[in-house]
Amino acid sequence: MEKKKLRKVQSGLFRIIFSRTGLVLVMILLQIGLFVVSMSRLQQYSQVINGFFRILGIIVLIYIINSEDNPAFKMTWMLCVVAFPAIGSLFYVYVKSKVGTRWVRGRLRNLKLEERPYMQQDRRVLQELKEEGPGKANLAAYLSSQMHFPVYKNTEITYFPLGEDKMQALYRELEKAEHYIFLEYFIVAEGHVWDTVLDILKRKADEGVEVRFMYDGMCAISNFPYYYYKKIRKMGIQCRVSNPIIPFLSTVQNSRDHRKICVIDGKVAFTGGVNLADEYANEITRFGHWKDTAIMLKGDAVQSFTMLFLEMWAVNQMEPADCQNYLTPKHVVPDPPHGYVIPYGDHPYDNENVGEEVYFHILNHSKKYVHIMTPYLILDSEMITTLTRAAKSGIEVIIIMPHIPDKWYAFVLAHTYYKELIQAGVSIYEYTPGFVHAKVFVSDDDTATVGTINLDYRSLYLHFECGTYIYDHPVVADIEQDFQETLKKCQKISLTEVENRPVTYKVMGQILRLIAPLM
Repeated sequence: MEKKKLRKVQSGLFRIIFSRTGLVLVMILLQIGLFVVSMSRLQQYSQVINGFFRILGIIVLIYIINSEDNPAFKMTWMLCVVAFPAIGSLFYVYVKSKVGTRWVRGRLRNLKLEERPYMQQDRRVLQELKEEGPGKANLAAYLSSQMHFPVYKNTEITYFPLGEDKMQALYRELEKAEHYIFLEYFIVAEGHVWDTVLDILKRKADEGVEVRFMYDGMCAISNFPYYYYKKIRKMGIQCRVSNPIIPFLSTVQNSRDHRKICVIDGKVAFTGGVNLADEYANEITRFGHWKDTAIMLKGDAVQSFTMLFLEMWAVNQMEPADCQNYLTPKHVVPDPPHGYVIPYGDHPYDNENVGEEVYFHILNHSKKYVHIMTPYLILDSEMITTLTRAAKSGIEVIIIMPHIPDKWYAFVLAHTYYKELIQAGVSIYEYTPGFVHAKVFVSDDDTATVGTINLDYRSLYLHFECGTYIYDHPVVADIEQDFQETLKKCQKISLTEVENRPVTYKVMGQILRLIAPLM
């Protein structure tokens, strides 16, 4: 058995190393190495060049100090420039020149304008929200007027406390598709889950249903062959790779498509933390029991997820989003659920941190409690201040984290925040059966958000993300009940336990915290 596992690992590594993906990664590493070696040699070549880089370093530092970047990013870049004047300065200039991102930024702006007629706010719904929850209406006004994500009523929501629950519902809804299926996922891996979904997609495509499938380019590194999308297209399924890995250094490749979206006929939408891979549904065990969450929407709010998908589908193509043909049909629900729903998206090219703003709003407007599930805890100063201020104000703030991590360095780094949070009154629990991948905030029995956005720099600042803000909807009770049930399987982390961690463990965490914004 062990020999079989070893051969499987070796086979996987061989496939990666000698595939087109391996070649791409080697070429990128060679470019980085050439850049570093060239700068190192030039730095030592003469006093003139050294003087030039010192002056450049000073100019870059002045620019960083006066920039509007997040303070944590500023500190990390300043450290890089001071420690490595030549390499740090040139790399900062390279990143800020936004190589490869200007076209994407412009393309997203044009697509937003194209989608705007289909993302208009129903003024009556917004006015009703203002009358019921004035504080909540402020967030709705920001999302609808500034970001063009309307607030909806007339939407049913089903909450799934585990990935396997979501997958069973997804299978059923895919089977019902009559017109189109849109799938956009960060991770897709061969196995029972993907085989089941793919079998349904093939049959639906044969029946004449329009099927579009999009996965992030990171899947081509280890999960799929580089040209896997061509195999999918032969099945009658339209397939694209979002932000594919290319053999040239570009800041575009730092922004992954971390969204998980499925839209069926404009009537049903899924989102949450669950990807299309076996571990997310506990078909296999990787890091103990996998705790994840998702939601299913039926009704008016589905249209926002349709637009988010079409936006990503068209972003790298010179073609219109073709929104008109995929609108959510308006229908009267006999007994519509009360409550307000705002699906929202976030991307790194609009200078708006939508996901973080939603989290801030929930923390700042809570009156009794804020309960959080997140797999990662890599916080900027604003988030630390907001969390600790809420706890110091008497709000019950509880964070559930994994006990078995998927990334050791992220886990070590997360522990560096425990002491400050616990001292301020934040309660931190770890899920002892395994790994928490859920991204959930729930507050005061009336407010929640479920989506793809982790509490780390990459999700909050660098990736394409999505979520659903929910207010005064019956499903909030289901989310809070799941939190309480999950809490029973957790152990509370004490300040004594944090302080008694090995010195080497603490030092490693503090070192990693210096570069936390880059992780």
